[in-house]
Amino acid sequence: MVVAFNVTGGEQGGWAVLHVSGELDLVTSPVLRQRVHDEVAEGRHRLVLDLSEVYFCDSSGVGVLIAARRLIRSCRGRLRLILPARGAAEDSHVNRVLGALGVRRLFDVYDDLAEAVAEDGPEPLTA
Repeated sequence: MVVAFNVTGGEQGGWAVLHVSGELDLVTSPVLRQRVHDEVAEGRHRLVLDLSEVYFCDSSGVGVLIAARRLIRSCRGRLRLILPARGAAEDSHVNRVLGALGVRRLFDVYDDLAEAVAEDGPEPLTA
């Protein structure tokens, strides 16, 4: 079974939003890396990555997320991730991978787009 990888962009509430779906792996992670770089190059330093439809994430994908965080922080920007709620019956694969690697705490994680793009937003979900 082939799962199509897709990254679509938009803007909401002053935030650039990239909706990511499919598998985030060695083959597809360069696409996301380039999209993040393109957003930053266009002056968008407030970025939300909606990962709620990512079904698989390997170390390459985690590397892209960490690199995106580093890039956004170097521009004094903000990066927020959308992942399904912890403890939900369908806890996201990305959430589990970030937690297992001990890097989830590096990210501001939100349940949904509305929370993520709120100006100050609620406190991010904790690990």
